[in-house]
Amino acid sequence: MSLAQVDTALYDQQLKAKAQRITEQFQVFTPPALNVFSSAPSHYRMRAEFRIWHDDNRSYYRMFDPETKAPFNVTDFIAGSARIGELMPALIDSISASSVLRHRLFQVEFLTTQKGEALVSLIYHKALNAHWADEAKRLQHLLNIAIIGRSRKQKVVLKTDTVTETLHVAGQTYHYQQVENSFTQPNAGVNEKMLAWASECAQNSPGDLLELYCGNGNFTCVLAQHFGKVLATEISKVSVNCARHNFRLNGIGNAEIARLSSEEFTQAMRGARQFRRLRDIDLNSYDFSTVFVDPPRAGLDKGTEKLAQNFNRIIYVSCNPETLKKNLLTLGETHRIEKMALFDQFPYTHHAEMGVYLIRTRHSRDA
Repeated sequence: MSLAQVDTALYDQQLKAKAQRITEQFQVFTPPALNVFSSAPSHYRMRAEFRIWHDDNRSYYRMFDPETKAPFNVTDFIAGSARIGELMPALIDSISASSVLRHRLFQVEFLTTQKGEALVSLIYHKALNAHWADEAKRLQHLLNIAIIGRSRKQKVVLKTDTVTETLHVAGQTYHYQQVENSFTQPNAGVNEKMLAWASECAQNSPGDLLELYCGNGNFTCVLAQHFGKVLATEISKVSVNCARHNFRLNGIGNAEIARLSSEEFTQAMRGARQFRRLRDIDLNSYDFSTVFVDPPRAGLDKGTEKLAQNFNRIIYVSCNPETLKKNLLTLGETHRIEKMALFDQFPYTHHAEMGVYLIRTRHSRDA
């Protein structure tokens, strides 16, 4: 189903069906009952992107039917945040009225926050000049937004390329810088529920935390309170810099971050390879008891699976149930599932975001 054509009256029905599918998919592990965290039925996406179609003197947002791939114009995007819904008609009207802004524009991207900040990227098949910047600045002022212009090998930042999201988790408030064109959790309301669930799993944990794939520190800032020290890893340089900023923003003083992939960190932990990027971090000073992983859709590689088996506790957030299930076949050799959760990050779609909390019951044969 296209997110531009959703029926909110069907939300409870689709979530029930999704939960049933996930329960059946993972029943081989005999996990505890699935804990289901729902989304708001509408206005839940903080990010959205649309292709732009031009016809005569008018421009339109366009999406594509996921089944037929046929394009259709979008006038109302009910999945988008209230701020996106407010901006869409005003933005496209202004673009339609300006030959400079319309010319060779092919995509628009929105990044918003729960407090109403908005960053809009206009993406072109042309070089952007001073005339374009003047027009875009007027639009930026008119709509009270920040605008970025992009074309091949060109990025024009008129005001800023970040927003600051505010999340409320278990009675505490957290602030996160989010950078244009880098990964952030799209459903802020469900993200708050994911953070609260992970925090509950981490309560009363002894020792230190290792976090792999930490992104902009989304989970790190919340989990750090439960551990003596935290070592987080992330391969993206932009995300590493953003995470460090967010540690400062939230007063996190017990977390360090290393720019390494999970495969590289596994090599470092086993002493198979040394990395200059770890030269200021003493791995031997950590007493790791828990590992938190939130990998990409490919899941954990074999080396990281084996590394995780050496931890007493594993908190695993997954955006792909298929690869999660494969990883659990290995992790289940040493750990049992204590909790399993479904987070409906993407309502009305097949996508299922999951959380699994595992406790070690035996040692790995490779330990």
